[in-house]
Amino acid sequence: MLEHYYVKPSTIDRIRDSWLGSQIDDYAGWMEANGYSSRTVFRRLPPLFCFAEFAQRRGCIDVTSALSLVDEFVSEWLVRHGAEAKTSASLRKHAIDIGNATRQMLRLASGGPVRHNRHRRPFPLESEVPGFQKYLRTECGLMESTIHGYRHHLHEFGQYLRKAGITSLGDLSPALLASFIVECAPGMAPCTRRDLCCHLKVLLRFCHREGITDRDLRGAVGMPQVYRLADVPRSITWDEVRRTLEAVDRIRTDNGAPFAGAGLLGLSKLSLGWMKLGIVHERIQPGRPQQNGRHKSSLTVAKVSWKK
Repeated sequence: MLEHYYVKPSTIDRIRDSWLGSQIDDYAGWMEANGYSSRTVFRRLPPLFCFAEFAQRRGCIDVTSALSLVDEFVSEWLVRHGAEAKTSASLRKHAIDIGNATRQMLRLASGGPVRHNRHRRPFPLESEVPGFQKYLRTECGLMESTIHGYRHHLHEFGQYLRKAGITSLGDLSPALLASFIVECAPGMAPCTRRDLCCHLKVLLRFCHREGITDRDLRGAVGMPQVYRLADVPRSITWDEVRRTLEAVDRIRTDNGAPFAGAGLLGLSKLSLGWMKLGIVHERIQPGRPQQNGRHKSSLTVAKVSWKK
């Protein structure tokens, strides 16, 4: 069972070499059989291995007597890793999770009764859109990790509908869908907003196919465009211009406009402006355009200096 959560054989061997190695492996299988998510199982395994080492240092190699060491282990664990919790509520939840996982494993190993006390939440909007989860899994062929993303976004959508007083998806309107996206979008990254709109479109297409809505509302969901250079500023301030010019002391250009003019000494307004700023203006030899590469290199250096 540990092979499902660890890639390196050395990690699996180190856990199984522990005096609680077989019990940890059995507990991982028990959690998977009882509907625990892979993330929860993976999060609980490292503290269990640390508990085995902690109990061994205390001279305990018996499962029954190890139960008395759980509270002491939790306190020591929080001293070492409690700084990761940002609030007192998160710290308390962390302690409860580690303590419960350790006790569950020990009770399962000793043959005692183990209750998981977990009621898996139904799929969002399952009563309003019956069969949608099966549609995603069978007809669309989506993986469970992708369906989990649908679960998260549809849960938010269901909460918004309840807050708006909508009890049937047949009452959906383009204005309501647009209002939901506008409310959620500011707190999401661009890729997350894209996934939200995609999941809503799949839901609305299924609702129209099953006759839950009388028209196809996919067109009301505007999918935001995500551009690779969207964070590049469209303009810069005068202070940033000055910083850029201060980083340049010499510029080499060709002999054409706007770098050179037909007047005295071939000066142009641009070259005169550079002279006033203390920038030396060099020109390439006529008929040698390959020398212009130094001009491009100087601009690259200026851009790097401006970013710093």
